[in-house]
Amino acid sequence: MRIGIEINGVLRDTISKLEMVYKKYLMDKTDGIDESETFEYGMNLPVTSLKLRDHFKFRDDDEFFSFLYEEFPMEIFGHAGSTEIMTFHDFNEFYVEFRNNHDILIVSDEIGRSKPSSLFFLSKFGCLTEKVKFYSNTTINSMWEEIDVLLTSNPDLLLDYPKTKIMIKFNTSYNQNIKVEHEISSIKELKDKINLIYDTNA
Repeated sequence: MRIGIEINGVLRDTISKLEMVYKKYLMDKTDGIDESETFEYGMNLPVTSLKLRDHFKFRDDDEFFSFLYEEFPMEIFGHAGSTEIMTFHDFNEFYVEFRNNHDILIVSDEIGRSKPSSLFFLSKFGCLTEKVKFYSNTTINSMWEEIDVLLTSNPDLLLDYPKTKIMIKFNTSYNQNIKVEHEISSIKELKDKINLIYDTNA
């Protein structure tokens, strides 16, 4: 089987790092603040969806995208922590054990400078996977063409995917209400889940 593992929410705790960077550079910043400024930055926590504009206040979409993908992509995407303490230890064990019988690749929805930042993130944690596939809304079909099974936490993907594909939900605070056949809460559970799926579809 061809198995895709998503970065955000599965390997990388992007949301927690976004909260930290947002607070540091927008909420706690005092240098150069215009006293007549009327816009007030703020966070609506906990994050219960990936509609991030509902949880992080920005003046407009342009400021939002600039913050994530132009001003602070390395801080947010490169220096984020892993979802669990042992995430990459467990993932690399899975990769080494399964790579001879399955194609395993990292996939991620990235924009602009978040791509090199994500590569830095994977390098920082010593990820052993040989293939990384970045995709966007316009190139997502090319991602689906390369995988049979996808491990993701993304609600949009869990709700809308080619029915020929097998989805595994990685449980998070923002996908609790989505029901799928396969789900895990830790990378350590991935070995047994893939064996189950493989045996069922063999």
